[in-house]
Amino acid sequence: MRRIINSTYVSLDGVVTNPQHWPSLPDPGDEKATIQQELIEQCDAVLLGKDTYLGFAEVWQGHSGDAFTDRINTMQKYVVSTTLRETTWDNTAIIANDVAAGIARIKVQPGKDILTYGFGRLAGTLMEHGLLDEIRLWIHPFFLGNAPEAGLLIHHTDAARLRLSGSRTMANGTVIHSYAVENGS
Repeated sequence: MRRIINSTYVSLDGVVTNPQHWPSLPDPGDEKATIQQELIEQCDAVLLGKDTYLGFAEVWQGHSGDAFTDRINTMQKYVVSTTLRETTWDNTAIIANDVAAGIARIKVQPGKDILTYGFGRLAGTLMEHGLLDEIRLWIHPFFLGNAPEAGLLIHHTDAARLRLSGSRTMANGTVIHSYAVENGS
């Protein structure tokens, strides 16, 4: 069975929204790109909420020239939305109804792992239904402060047991912790 892996940037004070506006850190050079490329290569599909889908499509759709961009553009993409009616990014399907069942069907299909980014409503749904297998938190060494509750990593979620399965420290101080989600299945 395919695994669903969540990759999320988070500040030390738990903020997960708008990382594109966060303070700059010393450039990790190829280290960050290598880690991101390794992750996307072990997957053959991306699962996104509507807001993340729209932001990602704006950045990558129609562009090419580097390995990450070329990979994400050719991968199968699933966007979870009850309001989105059509997509313009190649290889994108909308999951609008019975989200948990739809994702469970995708998860049992043959293929590589499935990648999801960010920790919002979609991640909460995955956790609630025992569909999320791994969380990779990219912990950035700063506090952002004054984030609304909806912008925080943890808000209104069920209890979950996680097991540290890996850890990596980048030269700029960002630490990536990988946790296996132990959901009893």
